[in-house]
Amino acid sequence: MSDHVYKLIELTGTSQKSIEDAVQNAISKAGFTIRNMRWFEMVDTRGAVENGKIKHWQVTIKVGFTLEE
Repeated sequence: MSDHVYKLIELTGTSQKSIEDAVQNAISKAGFTIRNMRWFEMVDTRGAVENGKIKHWQVTIKVGFTLEE
């Protein structure tokens, strides 16, 4: 097993459905340009309220991915 070097980036995803969907939206979009994603950590969770109801979720995550050889 070789040693790995990881790069860490910060992403913010949004969703009208749920926190989990907001995370998935961020990871899915990043997957178009970032390879080798291995893990994520939730850093911040926010939401917007309209007329007494949750309008949307906004979640900031840190994503770690391995650098290529």
